[in-house]
Amino acid sequence: MAESGALSKFKMPAALSTFFGRAKANPRVAKGLEIGNTAFQRVRVMKLGTPILVLCALSMITLPLPPTLLDILFSFNISLSMIVLLVAIYSQKPLDFGSFPTVLLLTTILRLSLNVASTRVILLNGQDGTAAAGHVIESFGNVVMGGSYTVGIIVFIILVIVNFVVVTKGAGRIAEVSARFTLDAMPGKQMAIDADLNAGMIDQDQARARRLEVTAEADFYGSMDGASKFVKGDAIAGVLILFINLIGGILIGTMQYGLTVAESARIYTILSIGDGLVAQIPSLLLSVAAAIIVTRQTGSQDEMGQQVLGELLGKPKTLFIVAGILGTMGIVPGMPHFAFLTLASLCGGIGYYMKKRQEREAAIAAAAPPKEGAPGTPGAPEQKELSWDDVSEVDVIGLEVGYRLIPMVDKTQGGELLNRVKGVRKKLSQDLGFLIPPVHIRDNLDLGPNFYRITVMGVTFGESEVQPDRDMAINPGQVFGEIQGLKGKDPAFGLDAIWIAKPDNDKALSLGYTVVDCATVIATHLSQILVNNCASLLGQEEVQNILDIVAKSQPKLVNGLVPAVVNLGLLTHILQNLLNEGVPVRDMRTILETLVEYAPRSQDPEVLTAACRIGLRRLIIQDIMGGENLIPVITLAPDLERVLTKSLETGGAEGVGIEPGLADRLQKSLMEAATNQEMEGEPALLLTSGILRSTLARFVKNTIPALKVLSYQEIPDDKQIKIVTVVGGANQNQPNMQLR
Repeated sequence: MAESGALSKFKMPAALSTFFGRAKANPRVAKGLEIGNTAFQRVRVMKLGTPILVLCALSMITLPLPPTLLDILFSFNISLSMIVLLVAIYSQKPLDFGSFPTVLLLTTILRLSLNVASTRVILLNGQDGTAAAGHVIESFGNVVMGGSYTVGIIVFIILVIVNFVVVTKGAGRIAEVSARFTLDAMPGKQMAIDADLNAGMIDQDQARARRLEVTAEADFYGSMDGASKFVKGDAIAGVLILFINLIGGILIGTMQYGLTVAESARIYTILSIGDGLVAQIPSLLLSVAAAIIVTRQTGSQDEMGQQVLGELLGKPKTLFIVAGILGTMGIVPGMPHFAFLTLASLCGGIGYYMKKRQEREAAIAAAAPPKEGAPGTPGAPEQKELSWDDVSEVDVIGLEVGYRLIPMVDKTQGGELLNRVKGVRKKLSQDLGFLIPPVHIRDNLDLGPNFYRITVMGVTFGESEVQPDRDMAINPGQVFGEIQGLKGKDPAFGLDAIWIAKPDNDKALSLGYTVVDCATVIATHLSQILVNNCASLLGQEEVQNILDIVAKSQPKLVNGLVPAVVNLGLLTHILQNLLNEGVPVRDMRTILETLVEYAPRSQDPEVLTAACRIGLRRLIIQDIMGGENLIPVITLAPDLERVLTKSLETGGAEGVGIEPGLADRLQKSLMEAATNQEMEGEPALLLTSGILRSTLARFVKNTIPALKVLSYQEIPDDKQIKIVTVVGGANQNQPNMQLR
């Protein structure tokens, strides 16, 4: 019995051989033997293929190879590169060719080993002629050179540039970015899988398979990031090997074998360029394969050719426009009419065919009966009619946290953030005079694991990173030593801070640091943002609730004012102005009584806001100075006030008439004066006329937030003032500012 394959190597007794011979006549038995033989060979090759390839590569580096074997190996190298390129093209997604980084490494080693082996043959036997290193190298050298050494070298250099600068560099950059983004997205993908599992959308096996796919994707792109460096190094090695073969061959041919310089240059140039091209062409094919792999979309399920053609030719309108442009260029005198008009006809024909095809597919889809369960069919569930309940309202105050911060808002895990947020709301509601809306807290997988985001009316006002397993040590301005930890910034006030381990709290306190936990950091940041934007939290609904509460104790005051004298919208505007200027609205009786007196004379919200501030002057001074009777203030020189007043009269209430240079000098002088006041441990107050107060308050609100601007009328009669700085004055010990 003549058995082929691995099973033929076993010698069987005559009886057993006769038995197998008869059994082979049965088709089922013959088919089973064939499958078993094929499987045995496949397993053996898979186990031994890679070690054999590595050993062959090492052998090629150390042992001389005959030219015939070099021809076979170079042909095999080109064939292998083509196979890898086609597999990359027909892969539906990158993970379908997950072994590509390893394949890229092995093919690079094989190609470099062949280069070393061919270099040995060229330098040892090059004097025998251009066929010394095999016919493959000779053919490539003769065909590309075309009888000109310069042309051959230029073509090789261009090929290397295309491979190294264009394809390899771009693919390497894409692989690097893809690896970084894939690794950054891993936690979010894992959280999404856990969420689907908890929601019952997938079972344990599906979740396990998806986790393995996420891990494999991260490993693949990480490997591709490093594997792209193989091709880059291979291109550099190809250039160096070319010049080594060329220069070394000419020297050996002329000095050792007595060839003329011209003959030596002819032989070794053909051999060097042929050897370089035989190596660079497979390298270029693998570079293109790597670029195709890393540029494929992860979720794509179509072959590359199908996907590209579908997207390029899917819109007939584009083809018609291109046909029109090419046709116009084709009728221009002097242009190659045949080429342009032929391409125009081709594009127009393809566009017409695609348009008819889409119309035919649309007609077939319209005529086809609806699928069972589709909307509109008897078996389909009835679609609920849309209503305003389907429109989600924006959160007034939102707090989004990364997945590592979720335990901080979970009471079952000892989270304290919810209690801190409630404390912030209670404190601000008491200080400002109205109820702060609830804070909607939710997780956001798009955020970093340690990040949080604070939004007001859907707009992000603050975002920062915290360390949930550490405490923050804030440098208040003077400490007595350094402490080890992660450097950072206090998100609320921008102070230098260090995230320290919890056992180091006592040490940090002894050095003068202010130590707070992670929940307090977030709550303080939230409090600061709400204070700075409290006016946007007060709407007409909140104002009406305030009026309802006041009306219980003073119904005549409320009913006589709203809406007879002041409508709800104007009252809301006035209260928002007060909050914008840092004045709480908890003394509503004084505010309403002031409006009862002044609203009949004017409906200007700015005028009424100024009147309310005068009515609330004791509360304003108390919030700034406490119970102090002597108030240190900063004032403007009389000449400066006259200049500013005149500028406002010509430029309007917004102060657009102030000359830019004067505004810059004024800002610097006020900042210097406010800083001096803070260094003295006293609040910074700017006292000015009522005409300038609102404009200057807006002028310094964002640039000098510590400086409070008051008018002369807002100082209570029982308080005394002490002028500590005159901005624009001539005293050399005070901040001086030239008006011109």
